[in-house]
Amino acid sequence: MSQAKKIVLVDDHAIVRQGIRNYLELEPGLIVVGEADDGESAIHVATHYQPDVMLVDLVMPGMSGVEVTARVRQVSPATRIIILTSFHEDSYVLPALRAGAQSYILKDINLPSLKKAIYDTLNGEMVLGPAAVNRVVNAIHVKKLTTIDPFGELSEREMEVLRLVARGDSNATIANKLVISEKTVKSHVSNILSKLQRVDRTQLAALAWQEGLVSSREESSVLRKGMEVVSA
Repeated sequence: MSQAKKIVLVDDHAIVRQGIRNYLELEPGLIVVGEADDGESAIHVATHYQPDVMLVDLVMPGMSGVEVTARVRQVSPATRIIILTSFHEDSYVLPALRAGAQSYILKDINLPSLKKAIYDTLNGEMVLGPAAVNRVVNAIHVKKLTTIDPFGELSEREMEVLRLVARGDSNATIANKLVISEKTVKSHVSNILSKLQRVDRTQLAALAWQEGLVSSREESSVLRKGMEVVSA
């Protein structure tokens, strides 16, 4: 039996943490190892436990969730961060993703969907609620395209993999679509990360969207996936 994944909850409202903890404690594959009610405590808990996932609120006393995200990535690089917040404005969504958050969902999500989002994030997928997807897509549409090709070092196959990553496809899904092994997909993703100097799939997807690699039709597909996550 595989070891349960370690979860840390970061929110300044004890009732929010308790509600999530009570639900997740029913799931044998997950274990809540720590909680924090402010940024400094979050950094301390992350350093001590090296959790697999942290659920982080954005607005707390003192340090913001964006700064917490950036600092956790420094002290615990393997930790995947899910922003769980009530705020969906541009001033929150985009900075959080740039700081290294893997997923961004709103607190109106139901608990079963939250559990699914945790597992999807653990599997390397990016989970965005509809509001967050809208913010990212809007940012892409207003950004002017650069004349420098940031993907010049990628092979044709790596470009195919990158497009599918940007659409939110898992390694298994990409392997099926390209008729290659999942191990080969992981190798391609690793090479793409190295060539583009990015640290995870979230940053790859953000770059692909920003540079127009994903079409409007594909963006709509990602948006639908985000809507399915919060309505499941």
